[in-house]
Amino acid sequence: MTNLSFKRHRRLRHTAAMRALVKETHLHVEDFIYPIFVAEGTGIKNPINSMPGIYQFSLDTFEQELKEAVDLGIQAVILFGLPAEKDAEGTGAFHDHGIIQKATRRAKELYPHLLVVADTCLCEYTDHGHCGVVEGDQILNDPSLDLLARTAVAQAKAGADIIAPSNMMDGFVVAIRHALDEAGYAHLPIMSYAVKYASSYYGPFREAADGAPKFGDRKTYQMDPANRQEAFREAQSDVDEGADFLIVKPALAYLDIIRDMKNTHPLPIVAYNVSGEYAMVKAAAQNGWVDEKSVVLETLLGMKRAGSDLIITYHAKDAARWLKGE
Repeated sequence: MTNLSFKRHRRLRHTAAMRALVKETHLHVEDFIYPIFVAEGTGIKNPINSMPGIYQFSLDTFEQELKEAVDLGIQAVILFGLPAEKDAEGTGAFHDHGIIQKATRRAKELYPHLLVVADTCLCEYTDHGHCGVVEGDQILNDPSLDLLARTAVAQAKAGADIIAPSNMMDGFVVAIRHALDEAGYAHLPIMSYAVKYASSYYGPFREAADGAPKFGDRKTYQMDPANRQEAFREAQSDVDEGADFLIVKPALAYLDIIRDMKNTHPLPIVAYNVSGEYAMVKAAAQNGWVDEKSVVLETLLGMKRAGSDLIITYHAKDAARWLKGE
C-alpha cells in the first residue's frame, strides 16, 4: 500500500477544533425571522395541532411571545393576521384597525429595535381564501394590485419595517413600491415572495392562518414545482420593479432554486422554511425517529449553505436556544 497516491482529506476533520477552524457555513440567531400568528380577541393562545409549539395569539398573549423571541436574540418577526370578520375584498388587511396593524404598533411600542416584517396578502382576510379579487372562478390580477398597495401602505403607517408581499400577482412589487413612495415611505424595503411555488408543503399554515381557498387552488398565480427557468423570470421582474429582498418558498425541496437566486442576484436571499417542513420534523421527533435538535440545525444549515442570507422559520426560538448551548 506504500506506493498508493491519494489525497488525505481527513486531516482537516481530525479533531473538533480542526473541524471548527475550517467550517465553511455558520448559523447565527441573526439569520432567523420568526413567524407569529395574531388573532382578534383576548386571552387567546390556541395551539396549532399540525405545528406543535406554534400558536395563534391575541394581542395580550402576543406580548409574551414577543418577549421570548427578543430575549433569545431574535431580531425580526413576520406577522400573519386572523381577522374577526372576512369579506370578498379582504378589507381587514388594509384598515388602520386591522389585526396586523394593531400587532405591529404594539410590537414597535414594546421593542422599537425589533424588525417587524408585515406579510402583505389578502388570503387570510377574504371570505373566499384567495390572494386577490375574485370574479366567478377567476382571480383578477390588476384589480388586486390596488388592494395590495393599500394594504402595504396601512402596514407602513402602523410602523412595519419591511413589507413582504406574498400574493404572486403580476406587477405586485411595482404597484406596492409606487404606493409606498407616494405615501412617503420610500425608505421602506420590500421583501418579495419572488419565487413562490404552488406547494403541498403549505398545508399546516392554512390551518394556522385560516387561509385555505374555498374553491379551486392557487396554481394560476403560484409557480409550478417542476419549473426552474420560470424562477429566473419571476425574480428578475421583482428586481426590476424594486424588490430589496427575494424570498424562495418553500425551501427544503427548492435548495437548487435558492442557489440559483444567490448566484444571479446581488440581493439578500431569504429561504422560507415552511409549515410542512416544520411539521414533518416535529412529527418524526415526537415519534423518536430523529433527533430534533440535530435535524433542525442541519436543515437550517443546508438552507444557509445553499445560499440563503436569512431564514424565515418556525424553529427560530428552538434554534436560537440550541445555538446558545441551551
